[in-house]
Amino acid sequence: MPDARETRLELTVLPGRPALPLPAYATDGAAGLDLTSAEAGVLEPGARHLFGTGLAIGLDPGFEAQVRPRSGLAYKYGVTVLNAPGTIDADYRGEVKVLLVNHGDAPYAVAVGDRIAQLVVAPVSRVVVELVTTLQGTDRGVGGFGHTGR
Repeated sequence: MPDARETRLELTVLPGRPALPLPAYATDGAAGLDLTSAEAGVLEPGARHLFGTGLAIGLDPGFEAQVRPRSGLAYKYGVTVLNAPGTIDADYRGEVKVLLVNHGDAPYAVAVGDRIAQLVVAPVSRVVVELVTTLQGTDRGVGGFGHTGR
């Protein structure tokens, strides 16, 4: 089976970042690179906080990086990425940050070095916007939320 499409991900460690592992795939089949927190904090139930990673990235044109939740944090503690997936555009060069929210019922402590999210790099399609007076018809039509009865 051919390898997935590969692209380059430039990575810079920002000044003052603690000595932490760089983003890496946990397994050969993993889609996302683990991101670690470069700062500590406590998320109270219902609270949100923007955790810095101390890293900046550079993507090839035509790609984006998506900041996604870690399923274990969501399942065990109710902690997830609030704007999931958060998009990092190819032309952004600032610090990668993770917006966590605690939907659980207990405070959740984040320590420096904790894996708090994953980073998935994906191709981006660009569209040409065309204003039309009528959209092409489909079998579904305007059926929206719950239109199938479930």
